[in-house]
Amino acid sequence: MTTAAPSVPAVPKSARRRLLRFEQRGMPYALISPYFLLFAVFGLFPLGFTLWVSLHRWRLAGEKQWVGFDNYSFLLTNERFWNATGNTLGIFVMSTIPQLLLALAIASALNKRMRFRLAIRLGILLPMVTSVVAVAVVFSHLYGTEFGLFNWVLDLFGVDNVNWRADKLPSWFAISSMIDWRWTGYNAIIFLAAMQTIPRDLYEAAAIDGASPRRQFWQITVPQLRPIIIFTVFVSTMGGLTLFAEPTMFGSGLYGGGTAGQFQTVAMYIVQAFRQRNNYGLAAAAAWLLFLMILIVALINYLFVNRIRGSR
Repeated sequence: MTTAAPSVPAVPKSARRRLLRFEQRGMPYALISPYFLLFAVFGLFPLGFTLWVSLHRWRLAGEKQWVGFDNYSFLLTNERFWNATGNTLGIFVMSTIPQLLLALAIASALNKRMRFRLAIRLGILLPMVTSVVAVAVVFSHLYGTEFGLFNWVLDLFGVDNVNWRADKLPSWFAISSMIDWRWTGYNAIIFLAAMQTIPRDLYEAAAIDGASPRRQFWQITVPQLRPIIIFTVFVSTMGGLTLFAEPTMFGSGLYGGGTAGQFQTVAMYIVQAFRQRNNYGLAAAAAWLLFLMILIVALINYLFVNRIRGSR
């Protein structure tokens, strides 16, 4: 004797309709919601709390007094803060422009047929996996005043020893070289990946029309890479404005950025205000001013991208 299987209750049409509507409209939001929840906890809340702290005279183990915008007024009239801002922008310009131009040239070379391409591509990524501290320590010795390799090379050409930590431009150049050595290969790989997506038909047609390789590079490769160039400029800008490890290690682990702050960045100024001056409110205000600087640069990049899209 066989027993009939229990019947499964039918789902009402209204419930199935709501479930289908949720799968079509609500499921994408449900899948991306963990990111926004984590961002709210670890991003928005610290951002709002830092803004609240910046409006106080806040000592970690002492007073917490409301001062309004006094911290911002102090920073906007403080010569040392503006010096740090100028150093940040100067190092950023000195490091980013050569870095991206060199990365573009390396990517163009790797995009051509050459032997051991895979090994070379892996080799230019090795600096990126090197510890920032290790890079800074090695370059600090290379830029040593008395026994540094670079001063030894300059001495071969009859140039006197340069005190790379004493003045703005030499220290900016030294720190920029650390950044370029570490990140040029990363940007070159990004450019190379984008170059390999460009249709070969464009180059073949240009070659038939008599265009030289140099003209093909400027008339085909560079225009096709515009979105990627914008991306690398944007990422390099964010990294350049928050520069901290390289100048700190170049200054022997001190946050002052030299005897007169000749290579102190805004990030170093923030840490110095927090750790050495025990002024949490002032550090929070400086962090918010740095955040506003980043937003302004991001807005400029956004407008630039829209202008490029509109011109196509």
